[in-house]
Amino acid sequence: MIRTLIYIALLALIAFALAWFADQPGTVSVVWGGLRYEMSPVVGLGMILVATFVLMVLWSLLRFALRVPTLASIAMRMRKRDKGYTALSQGMIAAGAGDVTAANKAARIAEKTLGNEPLALLLKAQTAQISGDSATAEETFKRMAELPATRLFGLRGLYAEARRRGDDATAFAIAEQAHADAALPWAGQAIIEHRAMSDDWRGALDIVERNFARKTIDRRTAERQRAVLKTGIGMTLTDRAPDEALQMAREAIKLAPDLLPAYVLAGRMLARKNDIRRAAKVLESGWRVLPHPDIAAAYLDLRPGDSSTDRLVRAQALARLAPDHRESRLTVARAAIDARDFALARETMAPLLDGNASRPTARICLLMADLEETEYGQSGRMREWLARAARAPRDPAWVADGVISDTWAPASPVTGRIDAFRWETPAERLHAPEEEPLEPLVAPLDLPASDAKLIEHAASDAEAVLAESDTPAPVTEAAAPVVLVESTKPDTKLETPEPEKTKAEPKPFSFIAAPDDPGPDPETEPKKKGWFS
Repeated sequence: MIRTLIYIALLALIAFALAWFADQPGTVSVVWGGLRYEMSPVVGLGMILVATFVLMVLWSLLRFALRVPTLASIAMRMRKRDKGYTALSQGMIAAGAGDVTAANKAARIAEKTLGNEPLALLLKAQTAQISGDSATAEETFKRMAELPATRLFGLRGLYAEARRRGDDATAFAIAEQAHADAALPWAGQAIIEHRAMSDDWRGALDIVERNFARKTIDRRTAERQRAVLKTGIGMTLTDRAPDEALQMAREAIKLAPDLLPAYVLAGRMLARKNDIRRAAKVLESGWRVLPHPDIAAAYLDLRPGDSSTDRLVRAQALARLAPDHRESRLTVARAAIDARDFALARETMAPLLDGNASRPTARICLLMADLEETEYGQSGRMREWLARAARAPRDPAWVADGVISDTWAPASPVTGRIDAFRWETPAERLHAPEEEPLEPLVAPLDLPASDAKLIEHAASDAEAVLAESDTPAPVTEAAAPVVLVESTKPDTKLETPEPEKTKAEPKPFSFIAAPDDPGPDPETEPKKKGWFS
């Protein structure tokens, strides 16, 4: 509405000006070719306007005629550009579909028509990669790395090509360049993995701190990586700097309460300082998180000079924290075999071998073979368990990128990836034949349940123990057994047996021939007199 009013006002002003100009007296004289022309001012103004219009039209025609080559060149460039972008679109689609021939053809057209257009270079590099032409792909990525608009993308491509051909040194140098130019998550992770591959845990920890400061990783990821790397640093300092190793283990437990190797490291370092009580509490906290053989081994080795009987009682005390867990029974059974309490060992293993249990694993079979050999010596029953162990399912182990390890490490030995190891059962490629379970040897084990919760307060308990004074409490002969040996329920079946009971006569045992034992040859075996003659 306002624009309409302004337009009407302008028209009215122009009409008023023309009317005023027409009312003015006077004439306009023009002398042209010896002739004198006189006209009113209004006619003179009209002729001036007509002459101006004619001159403008003539100038426009002349200018268009002069610009015809330029306009033709612009039209050709536009058609060429449209052809290039059409080829670029078709090439991207063909590369995504895996059509190498069409992608190569479109990449050539796009490069010819678009030149150093970033998308054209990207299509050429991607086409070279899917066709297996590493040299062309690397050359294209180098061109992209020289252009400011595509530098980071080119560095990423060069890093991928270097890793593909196994040149870790070049890949690390490229990642450092990219990491210095911008806060890129892939570059930071690549530097961490490279330093982890060379066991430079402190250098990897510095990069984690830098990545967190640049906000390329979140707080939870940063805390987990810090805990893993601090545990790795502590494992390298166990001999030359045990106090610093203990401090690293403390910080790791605080950052990641479910990191079992940190509990093991803290327990061993406290035991080395002769602080047995705190070491036991830390390991018990880790056992509540997850019963693990590494924790059991550290718990039984708190005092290396202990007898087999003391180690058995200590294993029973640890098993009470998770009485129904498979690892608790294996720990008690192993300690019972070492203490030559074969009845307790069989009683402990019975629930793992009955018909309702799953198929015995290799570790269970080897433990039963050791039990048979320790109690009765070389026998057919022992050889039967060894035969079962050869084709039994695998036990849980530390697994990272397809590598199965008996020990934990902060990073994968294959890729250098931080926190790659997981405690899990490796995949079985071959299916072993099903076996009928053995009959129960004795009654099931009766373990008293612990009054404390298993996992809920494990981390807080460990932090409270580690926060205590570093000065170890004096250990006396009367006090030491109370911490690790004395049971809360004297009447439990897990109490240490009397020494004379361990030397009792063995129970009658029916000899069973091994599956691979054909027995004596009646033609070559000499005749013997006795029970079997």
